Order: sequence, then structure tokens, then C-alpha cells
Amino acid sequence: MKKYFQLGDVFYYFVRVFKKRDPNDPTSFNLRMMHGINRISIVMFLFCLIVMIVRAFTR
Repeated sequence: MKKYFQLGDVFYYFVRVFKKRDPNDPTSFNLRMMHGINRISIVMFLFCLIVMIVRAFTR
């Protein structure tokens, strides 16, 4: 049961997506676009989460 609630891989993905790319890693256009879209969605999610928290405390 404890295995299902481990969030280490999730947080590692956030760090991996936002860190600077290693120039020695192979890259492709599709992979760069996928990571770009993931960055946008993570930022939008965090922004909306902050807005929801602020609204909950101000009402």
C-alpha cells in the first residue's frame, strides 16, 4: 500500500522537465515539443491551484 503513495517519481519528473538540457543527450523535435507542452500544463496547473486556494481563503 505504501508503494502507491510514493510521489518521488512525480517530483523527479518536475525537476527533470524544468532543468537545463544536457547538450550530449540526443534530442528530437517531437520530444522537445512534448516537454514544452508539459511545462505549459504544469505551470497552468500550479497557477490554477494557487487561484483556487486564494479563492477558498477569501470567501
